[in-house]
Amino acid sequence: MEIAKLGEFGLIDRLTKDIKPQNKATQYGVGDDCAVLHYPDSEVLVTTDMLMEGVHFDLTYIDMEHLGWKSAMVNISDIFAMNGIPRQLTVSLAVSKRFTVEDLEQFYQGLRLACDKWNVDIVGGDTTSSYTGLAISITCIGEARKEDIVYRNGAKETDLICVSGDLGAAYMGLQLLEREKAVYYTQVDELQKKIAEAKAAGDSQKLSTLNAQLSTIASPDFAGKEYLLQRQLKTEARGDIIQRLREANIRPTAMMDISDGLSSELMHICTQSHVGCRIFEKQIPIDYQTAVMAEELNMNVTTCALNGGEDYELLFTVPIGDHEKIEAMEDVKLIGHITKESLGHILVTRDDQEFELKAQGWNPLSSEHH
Repeated sequence: MEIAKLGEFGLIDRLTKDIKPQNKATQYGVGDDCAVLHYPDSEVLVTTDMLMEGVHFDLTYIDMEHLGWKSAMVNISDIFAMNGIPRQLTVSLAVSKRFTVEDLEQFYQGLRLACDKWNVDIVGGDTTSSYTGLAISITCIGEARKEDIVYRNGAKETDLICVSGDLGAAYMGLQLLEREKAVYYTQVDELQKKIAEAKAAGDSQKLSTLNAQLSTIASPDFAGKEYLLQRQLKTEARGDIIQRLREANIRPTAMMDISDGLSSELMHICTQSHVGCRIFEKQIPIDYQTAVMAEELNMNVTTCALNGGEDYELLFTVPIGDHEKIEAMEDVKLIGHITKESLGHILVTRDDQEFELKAQGWNPLSSEHH
């Protein structure tokens, strides 16, 4: 169905008519000029992210449902990175004519699955037209007690540096998808050239053979690489780690989620906390599939883990006294410690060489994206 057939308000009604608020703070959600939220005893956290087609996502290999899920999760992740609880979300879309109502329903299906997972209410947004594809802007609102909020600037000398999960897999998933897309389109282009030649020559038998080949171009085989695709396409916000830290009575001194790569996020914490750091290559958690894929692509797996981005794991520092508690935590790895600012930002390699860490994470404003 064409979106124009429903109009803006008809579309909003169709996408949001059965959304029921779950949070007490949500006084009034979709359907008026503003959502009404009530937070008498806590601080309000607000984060917003913009995702642009062709810069942040490619619809040749992410479907609308996964895109909706990921769009919500990357914002929810920011609230967790402040040690907060996500509560509400607004979503604004700029949509070109090539999208149907059903496409947007798929997007909302993914969005709502992600919100349901963390008990987040969708409370509003905006929809408009676009001449250049799809643009998504999401704002997530959360809450935290003043004393619980964790900023980037609280890391202290001797603090331990920890990460959740494993790193580099989302980047490897992206490399895999880009490679298969290139292979697929190369095959399509070659066949289309031959089809044009057969048409020009009036060779109907050859034309029918080539058209049959075009319709049966093999789908890529992702066997043994499922985890990499999952990490790229089905992003998870690590609220489970936040819950476990609370249960263990650990309050991080500084925290970020890893969206642009471990090295650049760690540099943010060090710069804002006026400290140095020392991390150990052999301690960086890397999944087996990530290592295999890096080898296949002739890439350095540590570089991928340091600079790949889109892992949405949590990077945090804790006081040295929490060492035993951290060691006992599942899915959290101690990778180094905070030092004096004058000692710089050091990566100690497997063979005990020392290198200055560089923030080479993904930069959406770099010239290669323009």
